[in-house]
Amino acid sequence: MRIPLLKRTFAMAVAMVAGTAVFTATPAYASSYKGCVYPRVCFYLTDADWAASSPTAAYQDVTDVIQNLGSKSRGATHVMNTRNDDRVILRYVSYGVTYYECLEPNTGRSYPSYLTVTGIMIQTASSCN
Repeated sequence: MRIPLLKRTFAMAVAMVAGTAVFTATPAYASSYKGCVYPRVCFYLTDADWAASSPTAAYQDVTDVIQNLGSKSRGATHVMNTRNDDRVILRYVSYGVTYYECLEPNTGRSYPSYLTVTGIMIQTASSCN
């Protein structure tokens, strides 16, 4: 599935995720953060998984399509991108409407319970702009 009008979708996603927390890992190259080993994008199903630095799933392949998340990543409360030069496109659903969001390198996001993360695409672009 190709993502049409990606930039406009990002703007909608930014407006929709107001209230979610964005955090940045210390830019330590080729290292891990919260148990997420470089160069992976890690998912934590619960706050307890996040607190324990215990990811429940990880992805690392660059793709040109959105991958559906499996049972150990779909609906995660936290996502962490430890990649230094690659952005991540996340697909999520909020009250039945699908949105897309870009996650910069070495950053993460916390999701409230009303948002369900459902897909991922890792791209070689180094920023979301």
